[in-house]
Amino acid sequence: MNPVSRAKGQRSALHSRSVRYEADARPPAKLAVALGLQLAVLAVSLAVLVAAIVFRAGGAEEHLPWGVFATVLACGISTALQATGGTRVGAGYVLVHVPAGTFVAVSVTALVEGGPALLATLVLVTGVAQAVISQRLSWLHRVLTPVVTGTIVMLLPVTVMPILFPMLHSASGEIHAAAAPASGGVTILTIILVVLRGTGTVRLWAPALGVVAGSATAAFFGAYDTALVSQAAWIGLPPGRPPGLDLEFGPEFWAVLPAFLFITLVAATKSIGVVAAAHRVSWRRRPSVDFRAVQGGIAGEGAGNALGALLGAPPHTPYPSGVAMAEITGVAARSVGLATGVVLTVLAFLPKAVAAIAAVPPAVAATSVIFVMAMLFTIGVREAGRSATGMRDGLIMGVSFWTGTAFQFDMVYPEFFSQFAGGVLSNGMTAGGLTAIALTLLVHLGSPRSRRFKGRLDTAELPRIQEFLRAFASAAGLEPVCERMEAAAEETLLTLIQSKGIGAEGAGAAGGENVDVDAAGEGDPATPALLLTARREEGAAVLKFVVGADGGTGGRNLQDRIAFLGETAEEPASEHEEEMSLRLLRHLASSVRHQQFHGMDVVTLRVLP
Repeated sequence: MNPVSRAKGQRSALHSRSVRYEADARPPAKLAVALGLQLAVLAVSLAVLVAAIVFRAGGAEEHLPWGVFATVLACGISTALQATGGTRVGAGYVLVHVPAGTFVAVSVTALVEGGPALLATLVLVTGVAQAVISQRLSWLHRVLTPVVTGTIVMLLPVTVMPILFPMLHSASGEIHAAAAPASGGVTILTIILVVLRGTGTVRLWAPALGVVAGSATAAFFGAYDTALVSQAAWIGLPPGRPPGLDLEFGPEFWAVLPAFLFITLVAATKSIGVVAAAHRVSWRRRPSVDFRAVQGGIAGEGAGNALGALLGAPPHTPYPSGVAMAEITGVAARSVGLATGVVLTVLAFLPKAVAAIAAVPPAVAATSVIFVMAMLFTIGVREAGRSATGMRDGLIMGVSFWTGTAFQFDMVYPEFFSQFAGGVLSNGMTAGGLTAIALTLLVHLGSPRSRRFKGRLDTAELPRIQEFLRAFASAAGLEPVCERMEAAAEETLLTLIQSKGIGAEGAGAAGGENVDVDAAGEGDPATPALLLTARREEGAAVLKFVVGADGGTGGRNLQDRIAFLGETAEEPASEHEEEMSLRLLRHLASSVRHQQFHGMDVVTLRVLP
């Protein structure tokens, strides 16, 4: 075997070891249920914890039993929806829903001001707002870079750790002081040993084995609450009922609404990071982010919150435990997400089972989640680091991460920022995410004004595109790169046409003398619209192709196709022409980035002299 083939085989084997079952694979049913049960245990623990915090702090403790039931049920249905989606609603990946920590403060405020009915109304508004954001996500395509989403994923553990670490010391005064450190230590050691030394299916059980071992250690010290389990019913509904909606829209509603909407917008950045990470770890070849899946994930989150509002649950959101589980076990199949959703839904009607999970000592639950968060942090580092191409990206990543960390731990003027905008900047993920977005926008605002061309995705547009690029090169002082720009633009146009399955010949558009075109070319109205912008950036030409809706799937991602050209076997003859265009494009452009949304494709080229 020659060295190149051997290297390809080694790389293929490495991918196979890292992801055993991709998103669309069908692992054994027993394996899917086992992993789903583990994820459901983590989700129920968080659901009980967060719901208890919200309703007790909001003075609505009488609603707590029903609130916990509603939260677990809504999270279960939403998790199943995310796994079975993959279109407009649902990402099609393992995204486990849990109550959203970013909404805790405003949820408590809503309960204090207007009770559970007001909270339900605001959660419904949140769901509608998330649905709107999902449909308009393409507006943010310039700032939704891998550096931004990766940094947000890195900050997720930072925001959760302040909640988890105090739980390591949580123990009743009547229990031996060694109970918490002993049970937590046994939990983490068991997980690490199983992951590092375990083989085959044993490794898949690492988190569950850690929780069992830690709980057994806690029981030895009398720290496992058996009374909570014995008093719970086997099956049934808790006391209470859905609170209904407060449709009077009084002063309390309008006072709390802005904070809910602002946090909804900010929390969308977190959801983008989680879905992007799920997309990355669900395939053997780590693909570029598919923003159609991100849109579906946020829409699924909105649908889940709308359901939760009718049930009487606080806002919930995709949690990264499924991403970390896929990274640890190599199992990213959608059936695991479906199994998790089904288990959560069933658990909602089994009070004794929920009590058995809720009785797991805080130190054990916190330790297992800390391990998951540690794995998630590495995913964020890899996502952001592999995409950082220069000083600007490194600056955005570094400044945003440390800004989020500083705000999370009240290191930046806490006397002012702790109360600013309802304390929303006290959340490190929010502060860091907003910083990353602001710095990315600042980079774009400082760039020279782009020149614009509008037409159709049609080969007949090539003469007008070449005229546009020649005029741009002359105005921007990029004459040496003009020929490469024209060739790269031609190959991009041809590849997009082939990828979308559009006939290469078209009616085209009439020529025009104005190269800064604002009028779309004439021709077949069924042909997708094309917007081409060109700007100079650090001595290079940056060309961006924005292709409108064509009623299809959006084609395959060109960025991934180019990246994998050197790793794939020979292409079928029917794809030979497209492969040649991609190889030429890889030679002509120093970087190619393809972002896909529902109804829009954005391809960005960087062409050096």
